Amino acid sequence: MQLIEVPAKTGYVWFRQGIWLFRKNPLAFLTLFFAYLLATMLIAQVPLIGSVLPLLFVPGVAVGFMAACRDTIAGKPVFPTALVDGFRSYGGVAARRLIVLGAVYLVAFAAVVACSAIGDGGKLLHLFVGSETIDPETIPVGDLLYAFLAMFACYLPVAMLFWFAPIVTAWHDVPPVKAMFFSVVSCWRNRGAFLVYGALWCSLAVVILLGLPVVMELLGAGDYSFAIVMPAWIIFMTMLYCSVYATYRGCFGVQTPNATPEPPVTPPER
Repeated sequence: MQLIEVPAKTGYVWFRQGIWLFRKNPLAFLTLFFAYLLATMLIAQVPLIGSVLPLLFVPGVAVGFMAACRDTIAGKPVFPTALVDGFRSYGGVAARRLIVLGAVYLVAFAAVVACSAIGDGGKLLHLFVGSETIDPETIPVGDLLYAFLAMFACYLPVAMLFWFAPIVTAWHDVPPVKAMFFSVVSCWRNRGAFLVYGALWCSLAVVILLGLPVVMELLGAGDYSFAIVMPAWIIFMTMLYCSVYATYRGCFGVQTPNATPEPPVTPPER
């Protein structure tokens, strides 16, 4: 495994590769996404801990989604069971390490949510934990904006810790702490590419969440905005997850173990 430093323009390449990879097998990737949502809703029914328990499995699910990307490129079929690939295909040690990563992620995410109190005095935090019954419409828009900005700023280092950590742990037999270190170093070395990559995905998110409703309103179909925006958002999220695999290949430049050689992840020429 080798950490590679890439130029900033590579962020655009990763963006295109995510879209290209999704287009290779959209039905399989959307099925994985919906299977994950369904599993999350079912787990959420567990008393007391159901709302936070899915966070424990986020690293393992991430490995499963990356395995689906790898198999799609290799021309292999992808089934919903790919979501648990991280817990079943790399041995008991890797599965335990992914659970450890999940526990760390859970604590880190809780800290990020707590940081929202910086912006709104704790109103959003109370909504998350359900300690108080608060009508979201009674919270000033400015307070919500500051709360989400505080959460975003605090989540960036968490994202750097866990962007590559699950896949490095499962596919390269690296302990959790060392995997998180490698993830941070790789993200920091390629910060220019990640800035371009993030800016492109954020721009597309703004178009979907703000641009589409405006267009629908101008067309006189504002009542149907949700029916258009929601499917577009689901496709957006699925393509974003696909692009994470492209960032892994770009930053580490290695073939994944226990897999047949893969063709380069490049969009087809036009």
